[in-house]
Amino acid sequence: MPRISLPAPETMTPEQRRVHDKIISGKRGRIQGPLRAALHNPELAERWSALGELLRYNTTLPPRLSEIAILVTGRACNSPFEWYAHRVESERVGIEQPIIEAILAGRTPPGLGEDEAIVHQVAVELNRSKSASDATYAKALQRFGERTLVELTALVGYYTMVAMTLNAHEIPLPEGVQPAFPLPQHMELT
Repeated sequence: MPRISLPAPETMTPEQRRVHDKIISGKRGRIQGPLRAALHNPELAERWSALGELLRYNTTLPPRLSEIAILVTGRACNSPFEWYAHRVESERVGIEQPIIEAILAGRTPPGLGEDEAIVHQVAVELNRSKSASDATYAKALQRFGERTLVELTALVGYYTMVAMTLNAHEIPLPEGVQPAFPLPQHMELT
């Protein structure tokens, strides 16, 4: 059960409905996850959607590399919805189950290619330390160049915002989907 109301098309203001319709007619084709909450401020939802589309579909990062970074971020942020949505996307772009399961367990995945290993390490460090070590940064910069490294950093930051929104407002998983792990606020304190 979400902590806030999630606007339904039949109850939306004209501005909410305009943004809703614009989003579902775009690359996303639907509204799910954090945009459901963001619609409380239509301008926020519209700009959020545009940034998300840019980072998801229009960077120099191939989908496989983007999805590895997003999975690392979803798991690091303990976001069951983000994990669920991007596990599905990761499978769709061909990421193998042992890689997905290792990320879920917080381990370095087996069998990563060079580019995948660099993206994984950058995402892990950004989530853990809120920065990247000199060695990891230099390796990523040398391999990908400035533009792609900036895009990767923005992608991780964006999906951190997504995860926080999903978690704080307890945006529900689709009916019948079980979470891979609990929300942070529902974890037992030890």
